[in-house]
Amino acid sequence: MNLGEGRALPLFFGNGMTRFIVSVIAACVLFYVNVVGAMAFALTPEQALALSSGDTDARIAALQKTLASPDDKTAAFLQALSNDEVKVSGARVFVVRDGQAVDAATGNNEALPDTAEDVINNNRMRGEIEAALSALQLFSADAKQRLLAVKALLKEPDITKLPMLDKALATEADAGIQKFMLLAKAAIQLNDNDAQVRLTAAKALADSQTPDTQLLLNQRLSQEDNAQVRHQLEASLRTIQSALGWGEKLGALFTGISLASILLLVALGLAITYGLMGVINMAHGELMMIGAYATYVVQGMFRQYLPNAFDAYLLMAVPASFLSAALVGAVLERLVLRHLYGRPLETLLATWGISLILMQAVRTVFGAQNVGVENPSWMSGGVQLLANLSLPYNRLVIIAFALVVLLGMTLLISQTRLGLFVRGVTQNRPMASALGVNTARIDTYAFSLGCGIAGLAGCALSQIGNVGPDLGQSYIVDAFMVVVLGGVGQLAGTVYAALGLGLMNKLLEGMAGAVLAKIAVLVFIIVFIQKRPQGLFAMKGRSAEA
Repeated sequence: MNLGEGRALPLFFGNGMTRFIVSVIAACVLFYVNVVGAMAFALTPEQALALSSGDTDARIAALQKTLASPDDKTAAFLQALSNDEVKVSGARVFVVRDGQAVDAATGNNEALPDTAEDVINNNRMRGEIEAALSALQLFSADAKQRLLAVKALLKEPDITKLPMLDKALATEADAGIQKFMLLAKAAIQLNDNDAQVRLTAAKALADSQTPDTQLLLNQRLSQEDNAQVRHQLEASLRTIQSALGWGEKLGALFTGISLASILLLVALGLAITYGLMGVINMAHGELMMIGAYATYVVQGMFRQYLPNAFDAYLLMAVPASFLSAALVGAVLERLVLRHLYGRPLETLLATWGISLILMQAVRTVFGAQNVGVENPSWMSGGVQLLANLSLPYNRLVIIAFALVVLLGMTLLISQTRLGLFVRGVTQNRPMASALGVNTARIDTYAFSLGCGIAGLAGCALSQIGNVGPDLGQSYIVDAFMVVVLGGVGQLAGTVYAALGLGLMNKLLEGMAGAVLAKIAVLVFIIVFIQKRPQGLFAMKGRSAEA
């Protein structure tokens, strides 16, 4: 019987009992990993004290050590340090917020000792804390925050952040963010002591075609003594420079088109007042200014009375800027210009005086300082095509807006009854009058239309810069050049001239600078007008022979 029992014992322990013991051990291991391991990565009292007291070098060393195993508690404590909400009493560290003290390590509410002192952070320590907080965004639940954090690390690689980056890389599921993390890791390893590691990093960084990466490679190239690594650094630099060169060329092209759209908006109004009516309106720039300030006023009204609909303010600002400038133009035409038709010198002097009056009136009402007009949220940001090529939404919207205004003006002049009367009066006033057209009224309508379009130009300009009393002075000369170069009275010529001058200006700026580019454009226009006084498109018909 005893022998039977002795034989049963190994069977019991070799089967059921063994499985039971294994289960218990596995449960203990899981408990250690999930609980004890988590506690190991939590902020300890010693870590909190090391981060809060001592000299700056010691605190920075403690910060770098803590970041090797970060967690949410660490991030919260660093944020409290950044906000000057941390106090130290002996060996204990407290976070004080809204009069309530919390133990930094345990998270328990505590009574703040009378001996507690504020933690003082100098500029160097604040910079390290901010950098650490930025790096901790690598573990954010928001993919955008993680992407911003890894891009910041790629821009300014820090070897102390490598353990944190490796940890984030191991858990990252987004392939796009993983790519940037690998590039950031390569940027950090570019200064590794191992030449093979540097070689691999230099190869990988060829895919990061940014100016910051180019700078990093150039800095490493100036220090590198390994021939193989130097060769790879030079090859990666050539790849990056080629890509950045294309970005610069496309950027200059887009900038030229953007400038052309602005010139087109400014010149379209002059194409009517000067091109069709023959009125040299030196106050055209101030009418643009009125449209810009009308946009500013509408923005203020929406911010005060309709804050929830602020993003829609521009939809109301467009007609407001048109109507305000058109109304001022109608008053000017009725009171002043009507009596000066056929007298260009007097018209020029009168409109110049009006421009000064309008500028002073705006200074009196709004002040001499520039005012800011905020973009709606849907116009903020841009489209990132290349590393060094971003197309801002506000510029894209202005280009589209200029095309819409051009289309609308073309249809108005060519397809409507008002357009027919405007063309008839400007081309042959006596004949139009003999046919029963009220020429005085048409003059008012035409001049108001040109001024209204100037107001639209001011509305567009308010989205890319500050609004001030001298807003229009920067564009009036260029606008006249566009109209003269394109051909007086020719809308098609105005379009081509605006596009040509915009592209020429920006392309020459890249080669010779802004001042020389402007001089070169002026010389070109003077020479062109000498050879072709009628502009790109000459007016045809009896009106051209008159």
